[in-house]
Amino acid sequence: RNFYYITILRDPVSRYLSEWRHVQRGATWKASLHVCDGRSPTTEELPSCYTGDDWSGCSLQEFMDCPYNLANNRQVRMLSDLSLVGCYNLSVMPEEQRNKVLLDSAKENLKRMAFFGLTEFQRKTQYLFEKTFNMNFISPFTQYNSTRASSVEIDEQTQRRIEALNFLDMELYDYAKDLFLQRYQYMRQKEHQEARRKRQEQRKILRAKQALLREQGENSSSTDYIGNVERW
Repeated sequence: RNFYYITILRDPVSRYLSEWRHVQRGATWKASLHVCDGRSPTTEELPSCYTGDDWSGCSLQEFMDCPYNLANNRQVRMLSDLSLVGCYNLSVMPEEQRNKVLLDSAKENLKRMAFFGLTEFQRKTQYLFEKTFNMNFISPFTQYNSTRASSVEIDEQTQRRIEALNFLDMELYDYAKDLFLQRYQYMRQKEHQEARRKRQEQRKILRAKQALLREQGENSSSTDYIGNVERW
């Protein structure tokens, strides 16, 4: 079998707000082992943001204030090779170097994936998936503009704070959006070229048929004329 890696990325601010609402309702990631290089991080390497059973009811301010919150730059962390930076051990290399290694790794892994889509471009995502894997969905994707995250009203200062907390995801998303649209345009051009090639081939076949019919008609007329001469 052939196995392909695929993923869907989302606008970092919307994704962050959506995770906050999810956590606020009682969701936890306690079942996640965060295994890297064969082991899970220690509590010193990855402290918890809360002390109880969950973090339900936390405010957005509390969510943003936790320095260990894995919601920060989650997309870069999940797409990158953490072993390159010593997993969750932040003392392996300087923060600036760590961030660059993580971002470069995430970009490279994303580029090498057979397919990735963007939540904000549902129909283009469907089109690319169908063209990439030569298959068609039964029904078209529906573009929902209203989500739990979109219902959260935040001021400009909070928006900037979330963007700062997810600065790596912001850069990754800009890269992903550019690459995604390049792939989309390439597939569209390829589709148009294939359609043009088929039309040209069909016209070529039609012209050949018409020429054959004319030739057959001329041969038939010559035969009839010779037969009439013999009778005369």
